[in-house]
Amino acid sequence: MKNFRYFGSIAFVAGLFISIFLGIPWAVIVADDPPVPWWLRVAIFAFLAGFLIVMLTVGVENRKRKRSVRKINPAIRLKGELLVLNSSEVPGRKISETLGLVQGHTVYAIWIGKDLSAIIRLILGGELTEYTQMMGKARTLATNRMITKAEKMGADAVINVRYMTTSVIGSAAELLVYGTAVKLSE
Repeated sequence: MKNFRYFGSIAFVAGLFISIFLGIPWAVIVADDPPVPWWLRVAIFAFLAGFLIVMLTVGVENRKRKRSVRKINPAIRLKGELLVLNSSEVPGRKISETLGLVQGHTVYAIWIGKDLSAIIRLILGGELTEYTQMMGKARTLATNRMITKAEKMGADAVINVRYMTTSVIGSAAELLVYGTAVKLSE
């Protein structure tokens, strides 16, 4: 699927580049309503087909990803005995070994339809539920990635958990969660 998206992206960019940087000057130079040359038709087709391929592959990947994301609440016990806490100690337990830093990371975005409805809400006022949901999904995904790394290290808990977020481009947000993986004594 990734290769199809990559191919679609190349076709999209090549078609856009040829249409803008060769097609527009050609239309200006030959101004008397000439027939559209074959190379410009191919470029426009590549632009549209590339866009369609990218949209379809992203849609299929999102469907697969939605099925695989497990729901978690970072404030409760997770999968077995692993704890996720934002404090530097675990109440009633002693830290026997510090395993190191674990982190989870994602860059998440919403599709343009939700983005447009969020813009309308921005104008009219109220909670931007599209972005609230987007950030919730990004937090869950990043936290799951951090937990998976901690489990691979054999951790009993992740302490000092912190979240950081930044805007990347448009409606895309980068979310980083990090903490210290530790072993606990009984």
